[in-house]
Amino acid sequence: MNSVLAFNLKDIQLGQNSSTLGGSYATTSSLISIILKTSITVASIIFLGLLIFGGITFIMNAGSGDPKKAGQGQAAITNALIGFAIVLLAYTIIQIIEVITGLNILNPNL
Repeated sequence: MNSVLAFNLKDIQLGQNSSTLGGSYATTSSLISIILKTSITVASIIFLGLLIFGGITFIMNAGSGDPKKAGQGQAAITNALIGFAIVLLAYTIIQIIEVITGLNILNPNL
């Protein structure tokens, strides 16, 4: 009898080739590692976009004489810097946990 709710990802076939869904993510630690590295990359792209948006907003509204509009651009830049600092702090905490525990979180296959 086959189980309906529980299955192994390595048994799922994709298309006509013989590759499986779970083939590249053999362990949970490698999946977590990939998610962490991808999230840092996505956060960097979002940071760059917010920094450019805030800079353009600040420059365009600085000469208008309305300090409230110029403050919106400055707030966008400040929030982007704070958010990116939080991401970098999280990465640093992961590195510290790796050193203290001896676990290899970001490079589980090495």
